[in-house]
This record gives sequence, structure tokens and C-alpha cells, in this order.
Amino acid sequence: MVERFDKKLKLHGFNNLTKTLSFNIYDICYAESRRHREEYIAYIDEAYNASRLTAILTEVAHIIGANILDISRQDYDPQGASVTMLISEEPVLARELSNEEEPGPLPDAIAAHLDKSHITVHTYPETHPDHGISTFRADIDVSTCGRISPLKALNFLIHSFDSDIVITDYRVRGFTRDIHGHKHFIDHEINSIQNFLSEDTRARYQMVDVNVYQENIFHTKMLLKEFDIDNYLFGVGKEGFNEEELARIEALLRHEMAEIFYGRNMPRS
Repeated sequence: MVERFDKKLKLHGFNNLTKTLSFNIYDICYAESRRHREEYIAYIDEAYNASRLTAILTEVAHIIGANILDISRQDYDPQGASVTMLISEEPVLARELSNEEEPGPLPDAIAAHLDKSHITVHTYPETHPDHGISTFRADIDVSTCGRISPLKALNFLIHSFDSDIVITDYRVRGFTRDIHGHKHFIDHEINSIQNFLSEDTRARYQMVDVNVYQENIFHTKMLLKEFDIDNYLFGVGKEGFNEEELARIEALLRHEMAEIFYGRNMPRS
């Protein structure tokens, strides 16, 4: 059962609920030769280096109304990068940001009460030496204490990466009290993460939900619907392969996507 909430809920003190969005994106491609695989890793390290990731997380902080306290970032050798931001509350500006089940807005002058919160991102580029499959994974966590849900940043995050597969977990932990001393273990309505996605995003992805409402745990997996093999060939276009080779490569790519989407190893056909 989904609890209904009074939009004018008055709390005793600060909102102590912790809301955490864990967000994984996967970009998959085929790199035929060792040189192409090395070039793919170099491309990913440049496109999603610590500086670029910092810019993305800074925009996320603006969307959810956070004040950035500290940034730690690192590019790794041989590959990958990490960024961690500590964020805190700042005064509510011109208008309040709604917590209702709807897609998050574009960044503008909006803010919410946050404290003891953080945003992190870690990247994991890798290649397979035998099959030519190369993948890029970015793990992002947005954890806030306060009224606003980090789900408002989800649309921006999805559009900030080339996302073939998106796996999203959202959980509300702890409790806060209203002025009558009554505990609230969640302070906003939600029955699916999908309701926080824009229409164009929902149209582009096949989506599956696994939700545990009584525990305030919500899980959505997304797989890109359209498949144009030219978008998955790194270093060489499809004109560089014959029809039989293209069919083999497509089978490899689809198999890789299915294993990641369903979270298990699957036999090859």
C-alpha cells in the first residue's frame, strides 16, 4: 500500500530522512583490434575524466539545491576516475522544488534543505581481449538528508552519459517526526522510479521494476530499445565488415547487453 502524504506536513526540527539514489550506466561497443580497444579506453578516459565528472556532479548539486562544501577527485592509472562531493543545505530560493512523482526540472534557481549529504561517481572502462567487446560503467550515488529526493536529478544524469543500460536503486532510510511526535519513514509518494523520468526517456528504454514498498526500496532496470549497429562499432564503421561479420558482432553485443541487464551469465547461442 502506498501511503498518502499531507503536502503541508509539519516536522519537529530538521527532516532526518536519508534518501539515496544509486545509479549505474553502461555504454557498450565493439572494438575489433587491440589498437581500437586501447583507443576506446583512451577516449573514455578523456570524455569522462575527473574534470568532466566534476562538472556533471556540480550540475546535479544545483538541480537538487545543494551547497558544495568540498570536492575530491582523482584520475587513475591505467584508467578510470572518481569524484566525491560533500554537500550541505542552503536557503530555499525563489520557489520551492516539488517532491511529487514527476520528472525533475532543468537546472534553475531552486534549492532544498540538505545536510550530511554527498554525491559520488566512479568510472570503470574495460575491454574483453578475445571477443572485442568493450564496456564503460559509471556508478553514481546521490545521498541527501532533508526534504528533496535525489530522483529529481535522474533525467539530467541519464542524458549526461551515453546510456545503453541504466540500473537505478532508490531507498529512503531512517525516520523523521512531525510536530505531534509521529514518526514518518518516508515523506513523499512514490510507486515507481519511472514516474520521475521524462516521456522521451521512458519511450527510449524497455524498463522493469522490482519494488519492495513496505521497505521503501525501489529498483528500475532500463535497456535501450533501438539498436543501430553503426552506433556500437568503435574505430571502424559497418562498411568495414561483411554481412556475416556484422551478424556475429550484433549477436555478441546483444548477448553482452542481456547479461548486464539480467545480471547473470547466459549461454551463447
